[in-house]
Amino acid sequence: MKRSSHITLEDIAKRLNVSRVTVSKALRGHSDISEETAKKVRRVSKELGYSPNYMARNLSSRRSNMLGLVVPKIAHFFFGSMIEAVYNTAFENNYETILTVSQENAERERKHVETLISMRVDGIIISISQETRDLGIFEWVKKMGVPLLFVDRTPEPIPSGFSTVLIDDKIGTRNAVEHAIVKGGHTKLGFIGGANSWINIGKNRLLGFEEALKNHKIPVHKEWIVPGGFGTKDGFDGFMRLYNTGSIPKFIFAATYPVALGVYEAAKALSLKIPRDIDIMCFGDSDMSHLLSPALSCVNQPTRELGSTAVHTILDVISSHEKQKESHIVIPAGLTLRETGMPRLQSSKSSAEVVSL
Repeated sequence: MKRSSHITLEDIAKRLNVSRVTVSKALRGHSDISEETAKKVRRVSKELGYSPNYMARNLSSRRSNMLGLVVPKIAHFFFGSMIEAVYNTAFENNYETILTVSQENAERERKHVETLISMRVDGIIISISQETRDLGIFEWVKKMGVPLLFVDRTPEPIPSGFSTVLIDDKIGTRNAVEHAIVKGGHTKLGFIGGANSWINIGKNRLLGFEEALKNHKIPVHKEWIVPGGFGTKDGFDGFMRLYNTGSIPKFIFAATYPVALGVYEAAKALSLKIPRDIDIMCFGDSDMSHLLSPALSCVNQPTRELGSTAVHTILDVISSHEKQKESHIVIPAGLTLRETGMPRLQSSKSSAEVVSL
């Protein structure tokens, strides 16, 4: 007998004395094949150790039923939750997901995209790295005729010919900062992390911050806006830079949850108390937020909805007859209120309140 890795449809057909087409249809659950025959085919294929040749299937059908996914981080609550939603939704739609991680490195990201194209994925879902500025790789994917969708993070401005599924970063941030102003009574406000102009989330979160201040006639102090990346080190270094100027705001909006963690670490190193000496809120949540002391209030992102919507959207583009169909979806963000950003008399409460905005 052949080695199991070399078992073919013909081998199964010979064992059952049926045609190769019958075996193929049975394994695909085709309605032309009776359930009795399909059961026999599945039983024999299992006995022989048959596994489908996906590469051969790709060549014949021009569909791989595989999606490529590129994310900046994997050990991250936001991306971990989104990845799970992408996997589950793709699987429910008979698609496998190939995961790659850029580690916030633009060159690694480019190589991942090239690899996914060589594997003949039907489409790519990507959240770009904080280094990504050259859009050449995405234009190449478009020329190859492979749908590519940006999820959460996109180049700024968004290039034409690509779909997007995004969180409403600007409005989410504006609502959080306005809460700090109206309910927390803050008038001296700063912003740390991600304030770069070439990635949408940094740009739009800063715009939301500035809009909240302008809506309440509070001056925007440029020296209290500290640009940077999206990680813990950016939050720590950013707050230290502010502190060393000798003039710090009373409230910080952190561009991401990891940036907020960095601010917590810096405040501890400087023996500053949150929220007594410095108050803080951030964009993005974690399953560990309630364990921080004090518990961190934040803009919450519907990560599962984001991942699921991204899959449904790109599958719609894949099945469309329009080669470069565009679809742009923006998902609202909510607000989870814990112990920071709250009126002083309420800041000792430990329970969380989720507000839909």
